Amino acid sequence: MRKLIAFVGLLGVIYALALQHGLFDRAAAPTLSEAQAAQRSVERCDDDTLASAYRNHESRVQVCGHGVIAKVLKEDTQGARHQRFIVRLPSGQTVLIAYNFDLAPRIEGLRPGTPIEFDGEYEWNGQGGVVHWTHRDPGGHHAPGWIRYGGREYR
Repeated sequence: MRKLIAFVGLLGVIYALALQHGLFDRAAAPTLSEAQAAQRSVERCDDDTLASAYRNHESRVQVCGHGVIAKVLKEDTQGARHQRFIVRLPSGQTVLIAYNFDLAPRIEGLRPGTPIEFDGEYEWNGQGGVVHWTHRDPGGHHAPGWIRYGGREYR
């Protein structure tokens, strides 16, 4: 009986130390592999809305999608600051993503060739369009968007 109590006590100490060192924190959880992230985006997002908006020259359409970063552009620092990058969708279409890092955390480590998921408001243009409002809208006029990159979600 003493050995059992000692064993349970030891497990309690190990558990307390693990909690103290953040072993069970969500932020410390392992990130998704690229294949897992791509599969999750396919399950949750209907790319047809984005393709239809482009085909029909529509704007102000809430869309989501996934693809690979084709090019990271220079940040737009005039007025509200935006990170800008071009995403190549599975269909081959490219779309510009504008992410306001004055309203949401900066996306760290953007690199061409890496997978990304997004949700925001689409505006048509002849180059493939732009998706903006990929973050919260403090005025509440736009649906909140997001970016998933590198196993993290940015809002």
